[in-house]
Amino acid sequence: MVTIERALLSVSDKSGLVELGQALAARGVELVSTGGTAKALRDAGLMVKDVSDLTGFPEMMDGRVKTLHPMVHGGLLAVRDNPEHAAAMEAHAIGAIDLVVVNLYPFEATVAKGASRDEIIENIDIGGPSMVRSAAKNHQFVTIVTDPADYAALAAELETAGGATTLEFRKAMAAKAFSATAAYDSMISQWFAFADQGQLLPDLLCLNGRKSAELRYGENPHQQAALYLPVGPHAKGIAQAQQVQGKELSYNNYNDADAALELCGEFAGGDPAVVIVKHANPCGVAQASTLLAAWEAALQCDSVSAFGGIVAVNVPLDGPTAEAICQIFTEVVVAPAADEAARAAFAKKKNLRLLITGDLPDPRRPGLMVKPITGGLLVQSRDNGTISQADLKVVTKRAPTEQELKDCLFAWTIARHVKSNAIVYARDGATAGIGAGQMNRRDSSRIAAMKAAEAAETYGWAQARTVGSAVASDAFFPFADGLLSAAEAGATAIIQPGGSMRDNEVIQAADEAGLAMVFTGMRHFRH
Repeated sequence: MVTIERALLSVSDKSGLVELGQALAARGVELVSTGGTAKALRDAGLMVKDVSDLTGFPEMMDGRVKTLHPMVHGGLLAVRDNPEHAAAMEAHAIGAIDLVVVNLYPFEATVAKGASRDEIIENIDIGGPSMVRSAAKNHQFVTIVTDPADYAALAAELETAGGATTLEFRKAMAAKAFSATAAYDSMISQWFAFADQGQLLPDLLCLNGRKSAELRYGENPHQQAALYLPVGPHAKGIAQAQQVQGKELSYNNYNDADAALELCGEFAGGDPAVVIVKHANPCGVAQASTLLAAWEAALQCDSVSAFGGIVAVNVPLDGPTAEAICQIFTEVVVAPAADEAARAAFAKKKNLRLLITGDLPDPRRPGLMVKPITGGLLVQSRDNGTISQADLKVVTKRAPTEQELKDCLFAWTIARHVKSNAIVYARDGATAGIGAGQMNRRDSSRIAAMKAAEAAETYGWAQARTVGSAVASDAFFPFADGLLSAAEAGATAIIQPGGSMRDNEVIQAADEAGLAMVFTGMRHFRH
């Protein structure tokens, strides 16, 4: 047990400060403080000693130098049962500091508001992290609190322990304190590397996150999992969505919902679009004049896989569409907004999760993607490459018609979000068949065509929607077999990156089959 007799308080976030100061003062704790923190405590009628009274030096250099002094750090770092340390404290009249309450300059908020470089630099805290680290290192004797959310726990500890803290409490607070300074320095490191110096892949990569929620389990019940939010400027997405209803989201729900939202972002500002995802792969995507029509077309692509899937839409969700979605088992629905009729429809399905995102993510935003491997991390920039109609190169004797070209670009948009090897058939603004994650492109093409044939049988169509469709391949056809499979399914136009050693063979096969084919020059592998 260490009794709290002197506390040093220096905070940027002053929420709960006065109440904490009053609780400490009521226990006879001497309060030492700096600048605005001291003023806030005095304004509340509390007796406060300035740090300058402790050090014998005034705050100087616009407050840059105030706590960096042996009278402060000696009181924090002294090992109190070490005779040499005790003698040094006595010789230099250094008083022990038992409690440090510090939170740091608002670097994250300063960057987020678009401040100037000079203002950002001024919001790099020096004295605060130094005090936090000193107190946390010496947690055998000093209590460190860095989060206003822990003030109540501190008060409860003091109440239970009669004005003292236990070693277990101090250890827990020290661990949290070192995490706080590590995250803070990481934010600064990221800003210098990415924003200030323009280094996409710096020599030392610092990543951090703040735990938002513990999940029931990971991909499987024997795995632990949690959701972390990045510390520092970041894009908003599925992690920030408001959950209107439904049971707790699982690890797989977050992963699949993110895949659905990312693809839906491709249609931001366009006609109503519906994306249905299963196991992080789209199994149906459509755009139409109404959201209900888009839902029906997306579902018809692969109604078997849609069972238990994730649905995302690019426009506010309406009642008729919500009622239609409720006709099949759906795990999660993601929308920028939902009207009262839609919410009422979903309310009848108590386990269905409804997530409201507000905005849709920009699929072309910059950023890094990190994948752990044994013994390291693979890091790459986001796949935010894009093509326009002007980038397309017609390589066959027959050029695509205007409608074929439109279908090609729609299919290409979907293919970039399908696991490789990816094949996507599309016609009239809807996917007709999707083949994903196969070890060869021919099988992906055949699987997509098979699904389209099953859909035709299910819905009583005279022919599969692949007839007259465009087909997109996320990478080049290494052989003509995948292309010929698409032709057998009725596709009339092909969009692919090109670049194979056998491009000429593939082009010749397309010409012989009467297909139109365009090259994009850009690959979109997604593993």
